[in-house]
Parts: sequence; structure tokens; C-alpha cells
Amino acid sequence: MITGASSISIPNYSLEQSGGRNNLFDIRRIGTDDREMPAILLSPHRKDFYMLVLVEQGSSRHWVDMQPYTLKPDTFYFTAPHQVHVKEEPEPMKGIVIYFTEAFLAAAANQQIRQLPVIQNPDNGHELSLEAADMTYVRDIMLRMADEYEQRPDWHNTMLQAYLHVLLIYISRLYTGQFTISEKQPGRELLKKFLGLIESNYTHHHEVAAYAGLMNITAGHLGDVVREQSGRSAIEHIHGRLLLEARRMLFHTDQSIKEIAFALGFEDASYFNRFFKRGCQQTPLSFRTAAREMYH
Repeated sequence: MITGASSISIPNYSLEQSGGRNNLFDIRRIGTDDREMPAILLSPHRKDFYMLVLVEQGSSRHWVDMQPYTLKPDTFYFTAPHQVHVKEEPEPMKGIVIYFTEAFLAAAANQQIRQLPVIQNPDNGHELSLEAADMTYVRDIMLRMADEYEQRPDWHNTMLQAYLHVLLIYISRLYTGQFTISEKQPGRELLKKFLGLIESNYTHHHEVAAYAGLMNITAGHLGDVVREQSGRSAIEHIHGRLLLEARRMLFHTDQSIKEIAFALGFEDASYFNRFFKRGCQQTPLSFRTAAREMYH
């Protein structure tokens, strides 16, 4: 049974609330982890992180953006940040689940990881069936990640990122094999062009109208197509790219907050601080300090 939302606004569930060791990455073995499921997960909520789930045994129901999924064995599930989830009453299951944030991806050395189909998800898919060989391969990687996370040997965060990259590549190959991706579909072509323009112009243009002008369409039409194709608003894509680059610069450079703000096209450093805190739930300085403590 699905519990309705208690208010008009949909609450956001952060990785920090999951009870894991940090707020960037978490992994748990379903069926053996004794952490209690928070009540919020039984009502509509947004997760601010990616979720990868391998189901080995058992069954359950989970809703993603109003689409029901029956979680079943030998199946892999994946969702992206900001989608609306509802979990029905939990049933006994066995498997492995990985959670990671945009910030965890931003710290990866190879940023081509962000272009993989399972991250871009052009078909808005959330479920992949695994053959026996695929199940063995994926399960092995995820178990290695769980061991790495639990034992915390030297350079374990770097190792986790490497394993995650391999896992996402492998899942992306399965994705392209199980989903029909029509590159000529008009809506998908428009989304692809929009994302390409963001990549080239995000330090100069922060508004949807600017991109609509570059594409010779109205901002309303652009917003409708982008949401239909990606499940996210156009402004979320723009802000997401700005926040990604901000996190990269905060982590990888010694530039001041003011210098980073100006490099990203913000005329006012104080506004950049508010923008970053609104998107990441912490100030730029707090993020830099926490990220460097975690990885060094």
C-alpha cells in the first residue's frame, strides 16, 4: 500500500539520512544490513543521489516517477537524482544496493563516466534483465565494492571509483542492448542539442531563455520537451552542470570561492554561495573541506 505525501511539497531524502558512513557514497547488502528503513521511503520523496540495485532473491514493489516496478531476482535497477520514489511495504529480499551522489562522480578522474548511457538514461529506463553470466559479473563487482567499503584499506575511495566506473560501463552495454535508442526521434535530438549547448555555454548562459534563443525555439517548448525526455526541468540541467563544475573546481583547484564564482559566470560571489548551498545543502567552503578530508 502506498502512503500519500503529507504535504504539497515532496520531501527530499539525502544520502546523509541513510545512516551510512558518509554523504557521498554508500553500499549495503540487502537482507543482511540491519539498518531500519526510514518511514519517509514509504511516502512520495525525492532522492538526491543515484541508486543501483541488484536483486538476487525475493520481490518488492517500487514506484519511480509514477511508474511501478516489481523488483525481482536476476534484475538490475537504476535511478537518478531528483526522481520521485515511493516504496511499498518492504518484503524480504536479498541483493546489493549502491548509492552515490553527483559530488562523488565529480571527484572521479575520468569524467567520460558522465556520458555513459546508464547515467544519461536517454530512454528513461530503470530496469535491466540479467542473463546468468551478466548476473555473475555484476554481482562479483558489487561484492568487491562492498568488501572495499566495509574494510576500508588504503586508497579505498579511489578503488571504489574505479570499480564503479567498470560497473557503469558494463551496465551501459546492457542498457544499449535492451533499450531501443532512436537517435532520429525529434524530442531526443532536441534534448541532445540542448545538453551539448549547456556543455559549451554554461559559464556564459544560466537561463533557459538564452538556450531557447540559441535553438530558435520558445523557452516553454524547450522546457516541455526536456522534461518529457529526461524527467528533469531545463533549469535543473543548467544548474546541475554549474554545480558539477563548481564541485570539481573546489575539489581539484586552490582557487578562491570568488575566483570560482567569476569563472562560472557569476558576477556576485555571495550569490554564488547561496546558489551552491541551495543546490548542495552546504557552502562551497564546507564542501571543499569535507571532500578533501574524505579523499586525502
